[in-house]
Amino acid sequence: MDSNELQRVIEAILFASGERIEVSRLSEVLEIDPDEIIKAADELANNLAFERRGIRVLKLENGYQMVSSGEMADYVSKALETRKPPKLSSSQLETLTIVAYYQPATKALVEQIRGVDSSYSVGALLNKKLIEEAGRLNVPGRPIQYKTTPDFLRTFGLKSLEDLPPIEKVNFGEPLDQDPDQLQIQTEETQQS
Repeated sequence: MDSNELQRVIEAILFASGERIEVSRLSEVLEIDPDEIIKAADELANNLAFERRGIRVLKLENGYQMVSSGEMADYVSKALETRKPPKLSSSQLETLTIVAYYQPATKALVEQIRGVDSSYSVGALLNKKLIEEAGRLNVPGRPIQYKTTPDFLRTFGLKSLEDLPPIEKVNFGEPLDQDPDQLQIQTEETQQS
């Protein structure tokens, strides 16, 4: 299969699925080396972006998804009569930031960093599918661990978690070098996305 045909096949699969497809799945189905899949999908994404088409192909961790162009969001929303998703509250943004940087993270860890009960924020983020359960911690009580989802990456325009801006993480068990009241998690950039 030549590169153009492979791109067309990937485009058709991504369009039909409506969700992220793993490179390994495409490789298995098409019986093509994963490196060739990545090369073709990246070329397809670049071509769609270069031509300023109404659709884009996003790389999300180890997979790809077809989405509408951000430039077309207003038109798509009007045509589908959908409302913009509600904005995240500051407590939800704080909770999401902690989960993103410390994942897998328990609700207790989130509460330790934030200093307040975070049950509502965790529940809201689960409902919005920005975080998901990632198993249980092997300690007494077996608390649930949480991690971010592909929807988190797509919502914030990230290809992978490595694209998160660096922060100074809290070292548990060591005294803080700064006043705890001044310890804030940077969410300003996240709110603008």
